[in-house]
Amino acid sequence: MRTQLQALRDVMAQHRIDAYLIPTDDFHGSEYVGDHFQCRKYISGFTGSAGTLLVYPQWAGLWTDGRYFLQAEEQLKDSGIRLMKMGQPGVPTLEEFLKSSLQHDQVLGFDGRCVDARTGRKYYQLTKNLGASIQTQLDLVGEIWPDRPPLSAQPVWSLGLEYAGESRASKLGRVRAAMAAEGADTHLLTTLEDIAWLLNIRGGDVACNPVVLSYLALTMDSCYLFANGAAFPPEVLAELEADGVQLRPYDSVYLYANGLTSDRTVLLSTRSINTKLLTSIPTGVKLVDKPNPTVAMKAAKNDVEVGNMAKAHLYDGIALTRFMYWLKKNVGKAPITERSAAQTLEDFRKAQPGYLQPSFDPILAYGPHGAIVHYSATEETDAAIQAKGFLLADIGGHYLTGTTDVTRTYALGPLTPGQKATYTAVLRGNLRLGAARFKAGCTGSNLDILARQPLWDMSLDYNHGTGHGVGYLLSVHEGPQSIRWRALGPEAPLVPGMVTSNEPGFYLDGEYGIRLENLMVCRKMDENPYGDFLGFVTLTLTPFDLDAISPGFMTDTEKALLNSYHAQVYAAIAPHLPEEEAAWLKEATRPVE
Repeated sequence: MRTQLQALRDVMAQHRIDAYLIPTDDFHGSEYVGDHFQCRKYISGFTGSAGTLLVYPQWAGLWTDGRYFLQAEEQLKDSGIRLMKMGQPGVPTLEEFLKSSLQHDQVLGFDGRCVDARTGRKYYQLTKNLGASIQTQLDLVGEIWPDRPPLSAQPVWSLGLEYAGESRASKLGRVRAAMAAEGADTHLLTTLEDIAWLLNIRGGDVACNPVVLSYLALTMDSCYLFANGAAFPPEVLAELEADGVQLRPYDSVYLYANGLTSDRTVLLSTRSINTKLLTSIPTGVKLVDKPNPTVAMKAAKNDVEVGNMAKAHLYDGIALTRFMYWLKKNVGKAPITERSAAQTLEDFRKAQPGYLQPSFDPILAYGPHGAIVHYSATEETDAAIQAKGFLLADIGGHYLTGTTDVTRTYALGPLTPGQKATYTAVLRGNLRLGAARFKAGCTGSNLDILARQPLWDMSLDYNHGTGHGVGYLLSVHEGPQSIRWRALGPEAPLVPGMVTSNEPGFYLDGEYGIRLENLMVCRKMDENPYGDFLGFVTLTLTPFDLDAISPGFMTDTEKALLNSYHAQVYAAIAPHLPEEEAAWLKEATRPVE
């Protein structure tokens, strides 16, 4: 048994906690979790990026998904923690397990800062129905973690108007107008991407997301930013103060919430605000539980942002095209592994203007690894890349001019007819969706069939969404829009300025995976008596692999779309390449007859 697990049980007994829950989350629901918040990893030893640990005095279990079954089995050996394989037959959900195991008068505990308020309410109702109770104010892992890393406090910097396209004052005014429309006089904002967008600031407190650990409280005449003041250079503080933004200590947001009076009406989202912050608000305060206004505002990029993102994709396209050339010329001739290929691509990116960092952990998956949708190579799994089969490369970068997210699947040698057929079907879906024209008001579920139809015609499919929103130098996964055939909740219509991914795929377990992803921006195309019509303009600029295509499966329209796209790629990228690489690109983008 892990000594950390026993230490946790000891402190649970001291506080009379019968069951303790440890999710994989920070205080803001961020996609990536910093070192300070790695409580589940510290107790269990499991290093995967997703999972929830539940600890009783005599039993402990860790729930995680199929991406991590093998890894978790290895890392949990002799730990005293049972692996609960989510979605597998006979494995209860965490909620089902709690319902069957938590007893009357027992106490379920968790750090309320790490659980969103909507989930916290579910746990409250669950324990109430069982005659049990919850305790959300205790950070038990913090009590036993002697060398816990401090909270990140990377330097904060301002995103200039030439990149943001809208001033801080203008954004604050728009949010205040949205508050007024909801009858609210106070707004609590906790999602880091929303705060960074609203204040035109960026930082480095979350891996792959250039954001600042912070909370924000906005009223009609004040704005309080709760953050570590040591991370703010004097010039950034001066800019914020000039726009009426006052800096307060990070943790004092809970005192602020507790001090709200009953005459206040607070706009917040229980999907994002954490349980402790919600429960800090006095019961007499009126709450308006609606999506943060900033979500829709930041999703619809302004003209400056769209123009900049086009530049970012030009730079990214140069790097990706050079990588494709390098890969095709060197595979089978020099040692290449998944991780070394990722480093080579990163080197090409670093040579581009304004490049900052990856926008997510790179996925370079060779052969059977390509069938694992969110595979990430480790020292143990780093496969040698050979001159055969497919390499799936899902990669993205942050530039001052925006964020990219691109997937290409490369043919490294002769392919089977089946491999070519499925690659061509995925490509046809990508081309069809990218060429969509649709009425204003359509959502992603209205369009998803365009990407899936070529695969569905073959009785094939892929088990992930077709598209997600992408932020501007923020999170690479951004709402509110998505493209999927089955809605997971209320859907947001696609509107001009939204940048969305287009990424159909196909995965054959144990053999290979194919995914082809472009980013595209929604634009108004036409207006007539039948309504407003929208469409997409593709931002991504790098070739699809013609070596993997069976043109006989494509319609003339699809071939024309592919040829038009490749002509754009060649015209944009070739002038930035050495002569030999430009000549290769001309062949790589040759028209398909």
